[in-house]
Amino acid sequence: MIRTIRISGFGGQGVMLTGQLLAYAANKQGLYSLWVPTYGPETRGGTANCSITISDKPIYSPVFQKSDDLIIFNEPSLAKFGHKIKPGGNLFYNSSLIKPVTEPTDIQIYAVPMSELAQSLDKPQVANMVMLGAYLKKTNIFKEEAIIESLKYLLGTKKVGMVPINQTALAIGFEALA
Repeated sequence: MIRTIRISGFGGQGVMLTGQLLAYAANKQGLYSLWVPTYGPETRGGTANCSITISDKPIYSPVFQKSDDLIIFNEPSLAKFGHKIKPGGNLFYNSSLIKPVTEPTDIQIYAVPMSELAQSLDKPQVANMVMLGAYLKKTNIFKEEAIIESLKYLLGTKKVGMVPINQTALAIGFEALA
């Protein structure tokens, strides 16, 4: 088994944390993973993306052209990566910021209003967790315990108070897709 995932959006939308979370959770489940971040010199507002490769065997290269799963947080990221998905793959996109996507027809497309749902929690900064919840539901790769343990680890002791709202955002995203 090998699974390639690309996540892209603006800096500050939680692209890197989401990617790290998936890679770390894969390790928690006894899988191999590679996480490769790519971002410009801007911390917030610039384009950011990361690639994650997950496998049950050692991974010898982090490079891939097309991904199995593409998670898109904004319109410029869709324009840049929308064509870089394998036939039969999954596209998850932020329908709060991106107009409806209907192409290509050889993939599964999931519109997730991540920004709106996060705003309903009065915490727009957890929009990435809303999207992650939707992703977890449709792909069924990760165990919830591995995701929560990884979240606690990555947030650390200084941000441990953010774990409950992130768990709520994950649950809302999980329920967002019927």
